[in-house]
Amino acid sequence: MPDLDPEDEKIVTLARSARARTQAAEGAAVRDTDGRTYAATTIDLPSFKITAVQAAVAAAVSSGAEGLEAVAVVTDEPLLQEASVHAVRDLSGKAPIFRADPSGTVQQTLR
Repeated sequence: MPDLDPEDEKIVTLARSARARTQAAEGAAVRDTDGRTYAATTIDLPSFKITAVQAAVAAAVSSGAEGLEAVAVVTDEPLLQEASVHAVRDLSGKAPIFRADPSGTVQQTLR
């Protein structure tokens, strides 16, 4: 992650840790415009399914976040889920979304 600034490295690490802790398909972390961070994982219950990014955005919004500075998602998947991108864009049209592999290496940045 040498080309990321330290704050972006932090959210990649938080997303990676959340994923590892629960063995979820994805881990995500967001940083709001006040600098607060929120981490979450994929929710895959019979009656309730959301992406890790959606869960992290929901945590931020429910805590009063009015915008996002950056988002990181750690996944084995080669593409971000459309629902994840839409959740971020609903709150912030310009926040970069970093997609990292399980080792924490950023594979893609959506701006």
